[in-house]
Amino acid sequence: MLDGLHEECGVIGIYDGENVAKNIAMGLYALQHRGQESAGFAVADGSKVRVRKSMGLVSALLQDHDIDLLKGFAGVGHVRYSTTGASTLANAQPILVGCKWGQIAVAHNGNITNAPELRAEMEEEGHIFQTTSDSEILLHEIARTEAGCLAEAVKKALAKLTGSFCLVFVTKDAMYVARDGFGFRPLSLARMGRAWCVASETCAFDLLGARYVRDVQPGEFLEITKDGLRSERFAHRDRLAHCIFEYIYFSRPDSRVFEQSCDKIRRKMGKQLAKECPVDADIVIAVPDSATTAALGYAQASGIRFEIGLLRNHYVGRTFIDPTQNVREQKVRLKFNPIEGVLRNKRVCVVEDSLVRGTTLKILSKMIRDAGATEVHVRIASPPVAHPCFFGMDFPSAGELAASSMTPAEIARMLGVESLGYLSVEGMKECTGDGGSYCAACFDNRYPDYVGKDPDKARCG
Repeated sequence: MLDGLHEECGVIGIYDGENVAKNIAMGLYALQHRGQESAGFAVADGSKVRVRKSMGLVSALLQDHDIDLLKGFAGVGHVRYSTTGASTLANAQPILVGCKWGQIAVAHNGNITNAPELRAEMEEEGHIFQTTSDSEILLHEIARTEAGCLAEAVKKALAKLTGSFCLVFVTKDAMYVARDGFGFRPLSLARMGRAWCVASETCAFDLLGARYVRDVQPGEFLEITKDGLRSERFAHRDRLAHCIFEYIYFSRPDSRVFEQSCDKIRRKMGKQLAKECPVDADIVIAVPDSATTAALGYAQASGIRFEIGLLRNHYVGRTFIDPTQNVREQKVRLKFNPIEGVLRNKRVCVVEDSLVRGTTLKILSKMIRDAGATEVHVRIASPPVAHPCFFGMDFPSAGELAASSMTPAEIARMLGVESLGYLSVEGMKECTGDGGSYCAACFDNRYPDYVGKDPDKARCG
């Protein structure tokens, strides 16, 4: 339910465009790595909004629904990894409701940390919920807000939220876009001909041939209508708190995230890791694909030859964003296969982007050794993940985190490797160019915002 896992999703919106349903589907393909449990889109045609959703990948969505029948000039799309709510079609997004202002559909990436309190208050007042998603709570808040128009109701409702959110709303004739004041999650703005586009990552724009304009600013509210785009600030914070894990793992390396190249930041992290944690090895290999860029940086800085030692099956989902532990373990073996000719009789340095539970690396380390490696050394291109995240990552409790209760030496023994080294917090922040603009609470235990009623969790950085 609401105190369960947290959310990591992808959103896209297009206003005043052609072939909107098809273009949203194309954009969702580019964002597929951000969520693989459900996909959906909502299309507005000037008189009504229609929603189509399916469990599974974007390909399943297109198999289940004939998008050629969905005509319209605006729409939003969503790929979901279930966290605050069960993995069911009812919780898939966009969520469409009707209220006193007409139909409104929303696609949400983030985690509203005060959602349990808001939901309890609404249930006391008699509200009935159809989902367990925090996104539906927002829609209820909008519907009950006293305002002169929908845009004002949305802004007033957003002011009551804590936590992280990138939101794209569509009505029969307008689109609204909002990003929380800390800017936890990325959201960018582009033009595609006369159309306006927003997306969680710029790789979606590349696929559509859209031109990146700028990021949607933290605390910014956009109202897009036939009269054009209007921007205003609805939230102000004393600091920014971009999720640094977007660079480490979530985002695609070809995306521009928080106004910087994700590929460039990851290479810097790999180079810094080589300086901080050198190793005497014959080859450097990556755990593909999210660690490949960092591994290239490590190899370049260390002078150790980079090799492809693990082959990845791209038709199995990402292990970190699978919510069931036993399925995660099974998928490791389905997903990776060692290349024996590369690994045999070699001292192998394995670069991974992060270590959360250690499940994947434990199995991979044994597979690499069974393929003939004489030594296995693991290097992590991020600091130890020792604290829970409340703003959008899949590790909500310290008990799930290996580094919360084990030293690096103990983790190395658990993994069955000769050595384990992490990037330092200071080195990681140095690679971003402005470490003060990022949330690194999962590494340094400094939370920038309210995270719930538990006072032990409600820390501020």
